[in-house]
Amino acid sequence: MSVGQRIKETRKKLGYTQQELAASMGCDQSTVTNWEKGSVDLSAEKLKSLADILKVSAAWLLSGAQNKLRDEWHQQPVSDPASTIAFQGAPGAYSDLSCRVARPEMITLPCRSFDDTFAAVREGRARLAMIPIDNSVAGRVADIHHLMPHSGLHIIGEHYQPVNHHLLGVKGTTAENIKEVHSHIHALSQCKDLIAELGIEAIVAVDTAGAAREIAESGDKTKAVIASELAGEIYGLVSLKADIEDAAHNTTRFVIMAKEPIRPHPLAGKTITSIIFRVRSVPAALYKALGGFATNGVNITKLESYMVDGHFTAAQFYADVDGHPDNQDLKLALEELAFFAHEVTVLGVYPPHPYRFEADTEL
Repeated sequence: MSVGQRIKETRKKLGYTQQELAASMGCDQSTVTNWEKGSVDLSAEKLKSLADILKVSAAWLLSGAQNKLRDEWHQQPVSDPASTIAFQGAPGAYSDLSCRVARPEMITLPCRSFDDTFAAVREGRARLAMIPIDNSVAGRVADIHHLMPHSGLHIIGEHYQPVNHHLLGVKGTTAENIKEVHSHIHALSQCKDLIAELGIEAIVAVDTAGAAREIAESGDKTKAVIASELAGEIYGLVSLKADIEDAAHNTTRFVIMAKEPIRPHPLAGKTITSIIFRVRSVPAALYKALGGFATNGVNITKLESYMVDGHFTAAQFYADVDGHPDNQDLKLALEELAFFAHEVTVLGVYPPHPYRFEADTEL
């Protein structure tokens, strides 16, 4: 159902005539008629006003929108923190794309750093944060495991975003004209085959979307950028080549974080629990700490270690396990973990993303 159809359907349910709706919106009846027909573009500002008058969510109206209106909605100034999701990076970054895919009804808020992203939620400027954890090609995202335990936020969901890189250039150029390609170091390393094929110089940039913006501003037809299709749309670049990543399985896992935990019911179905813990510095401490998961039949789907405060003698562990802490098997496993470890922190309890099961069937 299109935006126009949703407007018309809701207007009739409320008993409004087109003339009455036009009066509330401060426009002519013909404008409302054109909105309902879809013959006139509707701005994001008008969309929000319509939603308020029709007593529906802007998200519901937006779900029928075309890409142009969706982009305008996501780029409008943040006026409703409850409908805002924050991410680290510039508009058009893969984190931005993930926000739009996972939460299409929300406005995206770009932030300079992960700390700024966490702060946006803590301070009430956004309701959610989209945080990358690891990539199937590049591995884990640096520093994020150090930052999450002190973020003051809780994991309430996850999202897996396929990474489909595009070679983007200014209008009027071709792949044959390109002498340099700019992008984040990981994006460059993930597209080595094309870079070698074209024989061009790879220039490292801070991030993909920021590089796209710089190339667009330069207008240089000899320079290209590796970034998302969304970045091309935002900055007016054209795709010279699509899906240029070396590995088809290139996927980034994100966690969605909120100020308050939102735990699913223990009987609601499959659940993931994410924890961070530090083991005691004694022989076989990790073996003993994890023994409870084996004896209680709890599957550990992810286990990573990293140094704490720069010390080589102490390691902290991040783990994702199947199950809910209120279910007996995981409850017993966590009790045994606590006996052999300290600083056990549950970062979140949330439903698994469908991608987990799709990946399992391919193994």
